[in-house]
Amino acid sequence: MVETQPRLAVSIGLLVALATLWGAAYTFIKIGVETIPPITLIATRTLIAGSLILLILRLRGLRLPTDRRNLGRFFVQACLNSVVPFVLVAWGTQYVDAGLATILNSLTPVFAFLINWGITRHEAVTGAKALGVAAGLLGICLVVGPAALGGQRGQLAAQLAIVFAAVAYGAAVTFGRTFRDLDPMMPAAGSLLFGAAILVPVSLVVDRPWTIDPSLASVLALLALSVFSTALAFVLYFTLLKRLGSVGTTAQAYLRVPIGVGIGMLFLGETPQSTAWMGLALVVVSVVAMTLPKRRQRTA
Repeated sequence: MVETQPRLAVSIGLLVALATLWGAAYTFIKIGVETIPPITLIATRTLIAGSLILLILRLRGLRLPTDRRNLGRFFVQACLNSVVPFVLVAWGTQYVDAGLATILNSLTPVFAFLINWGITRHEAVTGAKALGVAAGLLGICLVVGPAALGGQRGQLAAQLAIVFAAVAYGAAVTFGRTFRDLDPMMPAAGSLLFGAAILVPVSLVVDRPWTIDPSLASVLALLALSVFSTALAFVLYFTLLKRLGSVGTTAQAYLRVPIGVGIGMLFLGETPQSTAWMGLALVVVSVVAMTLPKRRQRTA
């Protein structure tokens, strides 16, 4: 579908907004975990965002299905797309810069491809895909390498946790294909609400949130993360799917990497090392190669 110039300009603006909201999520998490434990932070994030998306579904006249099959699917997707990766990123961001977290967590397309190719056998290896995998894995090595070689065990564990979160997101992409029979916002709401149902009790037992004394900055960051970088971002994402299609919407995947690093530099005063800049460049190349339309891959 070819869009008119004004409509295309609006779509590009929405695309940049989405990349900015998702890129800013790592800075919000970094500020949030300064005084709010990771599990409580993510439990609150999933509860607020899931409730807002559920409200939007209700306003659209839609209800979440409550049969056993769909509830089971929501539970699995919650584990893969909310509980495991959200908590791992929040925990890891306590020890690494938000910019590094952005880079390491942006390789979901690489891991989704590897899962689809090696396990479900739904992907074929092309030159562009092979380039993307190689660039992405080399980018990880450049970012994680200094911590590994320097014996910084805490930072290394945090970086690997964030990489593993990207693996979980990749599995969520693969499992998400089972939701083709539902409105796209339903698995988003279902997975977030099930994530909250899992994490809120854990938070009550582990963190005892009534004993926490969060700073105003952390509370505001949590609210921004929940409302803007999760609920609003999902609404923008599904709006863009309708306007640009899945291929056009994938542009946010490589826009959010430099945007996320830039936000960390601007608001947190982070200064990435030279290896991180090289890793960032390779990750952007990787994500572009993994998300190119098939026709363009063949032409390339």
